[in-house]
Amino acid sequence: MARIKVELPQHFAFSTTIPVRITDLNYGNHVGNDTILSMIHEVRVQYLKYLGYGELTLAGVGVIMSDVAIEFKSELFYGDEVIASIAAGDLTKVSFDLYYKLEKRSGDSTQLVAVAKTGMVCYDYAKKKVAAIPLEVVDKLKG
Repeated sequence: MARIKVELPQHFAFSTTIPVRITDLNYGNHVGNDTILSMIHEVRVQYLKYLGYGELTLAGVGVIMSDVAIEFKSELFYGDEVIASIAAGDLTKVSFDLYYKLEKRSGDSTQLVAVAKTGMVCYDYAKKKVAAIPLEVVDKLKG
């Protein structure tokens, strides 16, 4: 079976730190795959806020996640701090991809925990249909 392979960009536009909470652990006593997806959601929301937007307030439209791919690289445990980085790419008229790199501090260096990609589609919730990416958003995503 072919494995998912996420190709990361060279530059990330935004980074934040996310602590691993006790409630993030599963029965294996490490962070579960569902928590990695939640961390990706958190960094996306923080990135959009950094750009001056929200998932429902993207210059007049909203966004919907159309797909997600995650490569798990190493474990996370209670007390670890995740450095979550994000970048946009592959913009079309109505969609864009977001790329994520999750790392944990390990002494003076970092260790890769997961890489991911989400496909985001612009959506007009009032009209219940796909919408074009506003030009001001295109400029910020490319910047």
